[in-house]
Amino acid sequence: MALIVQKFGGTSVGDANRIRHVAQRIVATHNAGNQVAAVVSAMGQSTDELVDLAGEVSDNSYPREMDMLLTAGERISMALLAMAIQDLGVPALSLTGSQAGILTTANHGQAEIIGIRADRVRDGLDHGRIVIVAGFQGFSPDSRDITTLGRGGSDATAVALAAALGADVCEIYTDVDGVFTADPRLIPDATMLPEISFAEMLELAGAGTGVLMARSVEFGRRYQIPIHVRSSFHEREGTWVKETTMEEPIVRGVAYETNDAKVTIHGVPDQPGVAARVFEPLAEAGVNVDMIVQNVSTAGTTDISFTVAKSQAEMARTVTEVVAAGMRAGGVDVDTEIAKVSLVGAGMKTELGIAGRMFRILADHAINIEMISTSPIRISCVVRGRDVDAAVRSLHDGFALGDPTKEAAQ
Repeated sequence: MALIVQKFGGTSVGDANRIRHVAQRIVATHNAGNQVAAVVSAMGQSTDELVDLAGEVSDNSYPREMDMLLTAGERISMALLAMAIQDLGVPALSLTGSQAGILTTANHGQAEIIGIRADRVRDGLDHGRIVIVAGFQGFSPDSRDITTLGRGGSDATAVALAAALGADVCEIYTDVDGVFTADPRLIPDATMLPEISFAEMLELAGAGTGVLMARSVEFGRRYQIPIHVRSSFHEREGTWVKETTMEEPIVRGVAYETNDAKVTIHGVPDQPGVAARVFEPLAEAGVNVDMIVQNVSTAGTTDISFTVAKSQAEMARTVTEVVAAGMRAGGVDVDTEIAKVSLVGAGMKTELGIAGRMFRILADHAINIEMISTSPIRISCVVRGRDVDAAVRSLHDGFALGDPTKEAAQ
């Protein structure tokens, strides 16, 4: 008997018919002799609809009340799915995040899981029930409030629950077949990867691939829980995310992110402690900084540029303008018309010339690079937002990542 955690996203439970289909799939897994815990997202676009409704009621931000509101979507899904499962003759138990013992920090809207007391889930499984857990939410023992985990938080719920239960696998059911070498909506001949390492998946998730939330991959890597990303709409194998021992291909995929902004502080005094004076206040304000570049000093001053999420761009502007005034810098610019394109692959750390080849491909397509950052298995470039589609296509073609069978069929 295996213990399997299955997660179903909003598209998978988008209406009554799809909920019944998901119920049949879960019951089939249960009837095959497995214990099954399922994690569900809110139906379709219901979370966005609740956000819009809150905006119609009030122009102000009330983080605690927003979390109370948004968690309603998953509670609806879990109850309906439990009903559909019981109609198929299998006992089921639906639990909210707090009932399932998911403990989080007190940060409303972006809480992090700090532990799971899964006794109630285990008890349900031991009594032959399918246990349905509401994703995206938990309970802060410090504030004693309901919290949410941020966009994609149901992925983190599922993998963290799998880790707490000691599950054999966590299956992430979605509206795509698996993890691809590039976004298949943009690159029709993108190749589905049968297997990818945790490290590569973390880099792809951080670089903009929306298939898995990065925190869920980190849970999988930390607790060695294999993650199977697969489609809700057919039975074929998807992509396995796990530790691998085989030699990795050089480049596994191209990812892109269009929700970043670049902040530049001009004329910063080039002296010790300046970077701390810039980035400590940003951290205190909750602004997450990604790429950072400091130019060569000229006449005792330099420019510092960094990227943040567009949603935090105005907060970053406010903070850095105060900092810039305090150190008599030349001023602050915020550029929201950028994008980030990244190459990812574990084989890159031992292969010479990948960066030069990437830069040559972009140059040959007249795409200017504004910022560069690297890790052992990733190279990221900031380009103009209007150039990102061409950048992804040229790199995908230039590194021969396409599926030749798709090309032949076109």
